[in-house]
Amino acid sequence: MEFMNPTRGMLSLPLVVRDMLDFVGEAPESDYRIIIGSDSQNKESRHRTTFVTAIIVHRIGKGAKYYFHRRHRPLINNMRQRIFTEASLSLLVCGELRQQLALLNREQKRNLEVHLDVGRNGATQVLIKDLVGWVEGSGYEAKIKPESFVASKVADRFTRV
Repeated sequence: MEFMNPTRGMLSLPLVVRDMLDFVGEAPESDYRIIIGSDSQNKESRHRTTFVTAIIVHRIGKGAKYYFHRRHRPLINNMRQRIFTEASLSLLVCGELRQQLALLNREQKRNLEVHLDVGRNGATQVLIKDLVGWVEGSGYEAKIKPESFVASKVADRFTRV
């Protein structure tokens, strides 16, 4: 799986992890969050759905770096299926990210956060309980709108390209 970073270009996940660790190493006294979120956009004219999963390493109060992976699937018109696919892709990346950190003997002091593109307003509110339970049951911290900026802002930005 390849991720795009605006500064470094295309990177494999092991290189993303090394780049994230270098970023943390620049200011080891700072506090950090690692956040993963996905979003999707239907491209009806192309008969496909574009999914973007973003990884953010956030140096709290002092900036962040992001990486994103874009993939296309046959058109998914069912909202529930699309949202669950977004969550599944985020969880997949969380698992792979955790594996890469373990290979480097880097202990995760804090839980990875998964930002879900669901909120208490609108059609997705009926999915909150199931999605949050799935993410938290998988060992990660779940965030929903308006706190889920990685899904609703960062990943969303790159679904429209």
